[in-house]
Amino acid sequence: MGFFDFFTEEIAIDLGTANTLVIHNDKVVVDSPSIVARDIMNGKIIAAGKEAAMMQGKTHENIKTIRPLKDGVIADFDASEKMISMFIKDIPALKKKLFAPALRMVICIPSGITEVEMRAVKESAERVNGKEVYLIHEPMAAAIGIGVDIMQPKGNMIVDIGGGTTEIAVIALGGIVCDKSVKIAGDVFTNDIIYYMRTQHNLYVGERTAEKIKIQIGAATEDLELPPEEMNVQGRDLLTGKPKQVQISYREMAKALDKSILRIEDAVMETLSQTPPELAADIYNTGIYLAGGGSMLRGLDKRLSQKTDLPVYIAEDPLRAVVRGTGITLKNINRYKSVLIK
Repeated sequence: MGFFDFFTEEIAIDLGTANTLVIHNDKVVVDSPSIVARDIMNGKIIAAGKEAAMMQGKTHENIKTIRPLKDGVIADFDASEKMISMFIKDIPALKKKLFAPALRMVICIPSGITEVEMRAVKESAERVNGKEVYLIHEPMAAAIGIGVDIMQPKGNMIVDIGGGTTEIAVIALGGIVCDKSVKIAGDVFTNDIIYYMRTQHNLYVGERTAEKIKIQIGAATEDLELPPEEMNVQGRDLLTGKPKQVQISYREMAKALDKSILRIEDAVMETLSQTPPELAADIYNTGIYLAGGGSMLRGLDKRLSQKTDLPVYIAEDPLRAVVRGTGITLKNINRYKSVLIK
């Protein structure tokens, strides 16, 4: 341990399309939507996270809300950097410091990411004072967060459904044997709901409302054991232009999301078909693990289980499985050296 280690703080970041989470000292200190609000007049970022999410869809022409990450990768370099630095400044323990400490960071990235996109994440981290930056693939972090021992010569299948991408990977011996990344996840579900409300009810709803519908009554199948109650949705009538309210049920949501879920099922089946036979035998015994916010969609585990004839388990806190895994790697950097990308 060198003299400079005293001035180094360690943080783990899950840079998600929908939410960004930061772990510091084994605690989740930041859990905010990945949204920033920018003032068009002077180009300054006026809010990030929850505050910016409140503004979404309610801004005037001088303020624009931006989601700097698209499909799990940085789409707006400047906004994402400002957002990361605002989140880091929000960490309570770092607020008390007189000067900004050097940071050792582990950041998770989608498995289907390109070299250029990787460099963008790395440069963003270095600009916010990251002295040592390590990257880890999302399915790997999810597996560690769920509590799977990834170093064993045993196959495990992880399906991580985030906001921008669904990552499917078969992991063994601390490496990804075969993986697939599809750009169908939470955001696509939200857009499906907006489209369904327009075409079936002539009701125009915004992104925030659609997100709320998805959380409250979103479902993957029409035969749920504990169905949620019907929900009232307000929006603008496309025919008259007046505000109106309609009542919708989870069955309608299952119809609206059906096509997108089919594509996730196909991707899972494709990954299974590429799996080496010895690992396929392991997966038959261990089943499939689901992580990420999208896995909380009612009945999704049941539907995937019927499709694959395998047991499907949801992580206990699916939203935080990835960031928890990233935090564990940060604590045991030497043990997980082979998993990290320096």
